[in-house]
Amino acid sequence: MNNRRAFLAATTALAFAFSAGQALAQKKYDTGATDTEIKIGQTVPFSGAYSVYANIGKTQAAYFKMINDQGGINGRKINLIQYDDAYSPPKTVEQVRKLVEGDEVLFTFQLIGTAANAAVQKYLNGKKVPQLLASTGAARFNDPQNYPWTMAYNPNYVSEGRIYAKYILANHPNAKIGVLYQNDDMGRDYLAGLKSGLGNKANMIVGEVSYEVTDPTVDSQVVKLKSMGVDLFYDASTPKFAAQAIKKLADLGWTPVHILDINASPVSATLKPAGLDISKGIISTNYGKDPGDPQWKDDAGVKAFFAFMDKYFPEGDKLNTINTYAYSVAELLVQVLKQCGDDLTRENVMKQAAGIKGYTPSLALPGIKINTGPNDYRVNKQMQMMKFNGERWELFGPIIEDSGPSG
Repeated sequence: MNNRRAFLAATTALAFAFSAGQALAQKKYDTGATDTEIKIGQTVPFSGAYSVYANIGKTQAAYFKMINDQGGINGRKINLIQYDDAYSPPKTVEQVRKLVEGDEVLFTFQLIGTAANAAVQKYLNGKKVPQLLASTGAARFNDPQNYPWTMAYNPNYVSEGRIYAKYILANHPNAKIGVLYQNDDMGRDYLAGLKSGLGNKANMIVGEVSYEVTDPTVDSQVVKLKSMGVDLFYDASTPKFAAQAIKKLADLGWTPVHILDINASPVSATLKPAGLDISKGIISTNYGKDPGDPQWKDDAGVKAFFAFMDKYFPEGDKLNTINTYAYSVAELLVQVLKQCGDDLTRENVMKQAAGIKGYTPSLALPGIKINTGPNDYRVNKQMQMMKFNGERWELFGPIIEDSGPSG
């Protein structure tokens, strides 16, 4: 009998040790993660010429405070460490090194701006530290073969260009397209995307004119495109120059179909300075709900966003789409971290970010879902067209997905 008891006791002890060992084995951490904390690093232009984007960092800090108040993620609180880089790439390099080597964060999150992300991409990939959900749409930040530790959040400029091409082929198949583009990665990506989407119909483009960010105006470029017989004006620019182009079109009495990229679509930054009346009819695209659009006033996602702003960021502007953007990225990060479970290694963070299936963000347009894969890091590749009615943007047509180059 005593032998049997001893055997049972030993068996129970072994089983307990095995289950405890199994539980311990299931918890995997890299630097920056513990049983109680997930340490994340971010650079934000809290100062300088681009401090308008400081709201991205402020909204996200507030969002993670809300998550922590709710108990965190799988029992762990998010520790978001933010530094000001003033939108200066050398400063970004300095601050990101501090985050990785000094603060020892698990990963960087939403570094803001194409130049800032470009400045640290090789460093972070060399260190195998995730550069997660970067705030840029340049194609170089969705290249899992060469930069497996970098994933951008913003719609890829090439993808957006291909979506415009799909719209043009379906609705303006005989258009004579003139392209105005900013002579940098952004503008060239938009042009490349349009050509890729048009495929063997790329000869619809009858004129391409670029401008430099240092140019005083784009008036001469607009005049040149008009002289080429263009009847569809594809405007791949930023707010200041887009506003100038809208004014020049009106001055010339020229009324081509006008497609404007998403970066230049904000009413406050582009259309108001140009003139709301002369901006009527411009076409662009979107993937998120505009909190100022009355059609979403009873939407559960928008209501939850308003409640969050009231409690956690009351000084913020609820109608500013920079804040809804920031909220949506933070929400997606929480989804990725939930998927990680107790395996908070850098490798698993990237694996989960590249393994999002059928996820519907609360502020996404109806019908839009996020799907990523190990060979497709693009987060937002579905969009819906919209037209400016003189007061606000109105969505129209189906959800269009970028499925890659056209034949």
